[in-house]
Amino acid sequence: MARNTRSGRGRWRALAAALLLALGLAGYGWWWLQHWAPDPGRFRMQGVEVGAGDGQVDWPALKAIGARFVWLDASVGASGIDPDFVRNLDDARTAGLLVGAVHRYDPCQPAERQAANFVTLVPRDPALLPPAIDLATLADNCPVHVSDGAVESELMTFINQIEMHTGKAAVLKLSPGFARRYGAVTRFDRKLWLSRTVLEPAYAGRRWALWTANPARSTEASENPLRWTVAQP
Repeated sequence: MARNTRSGRGRWRALAAALLLALGLAGYGWWWLQHWAPDPGRFRMQGVEVGAGDGQVDWPALKAIGARFVWLDASVGASGIDPDFVRNLDDARTAGLLVGAVHRYDPCQPAERQAANFVTLVPRDPALLPPAIDLATLADNCPVHVSDGAVESELMTFINQIEMHTGKAAVLKLSPGFARRYGAVTRFDRKLWLSRTVLEPAYAGRRWALWTANPARSTEASENPLRWTVAQP
């Protein structure tokens, strides 16, 4: 009886030790993911995407930890704007970072109205990085039905109009869902910005130029996690 009791206690101790080890590994894995960024030896150009929802950013500190660029959320659809865009643009430039602007595209709204919203907010400045178009929203919930072909056609109109304003070819920031639904967009002759945590993305079927590698990286540059992004030529 005593031998069985000791054996049972031994099994419980082993189980408790295994559980503590698993919890420790899980905690380390969580911490590692929160702070992970791609190897700067392989990806020399690293930076972030920042919007009003990310709170205050210490731009000099961001540059000090290795960021060289920032794409700022600027406009949304036909009328939305990021209220912090102008201030962030000035502050990021003062810190010596390269700066670009992002428009979140809404397939339910006319391309011309969206382009007018973007060009009203974003200056025509050759020093800016190419404009980026955030393509994540699908047309499934539009008040009026919008066909896949119409989405692709209107998007091309929007691209042409903001490129006339900026003088630079746009970058398409494609979500996996948008790429699956509107496959023709992946074949547009524009550079792609893809997203996947830790592992390089391949869902667009061709090479990416920008990669959101850690969508919630903790850094000393902000109290909130930042969307850490790398670039390749």
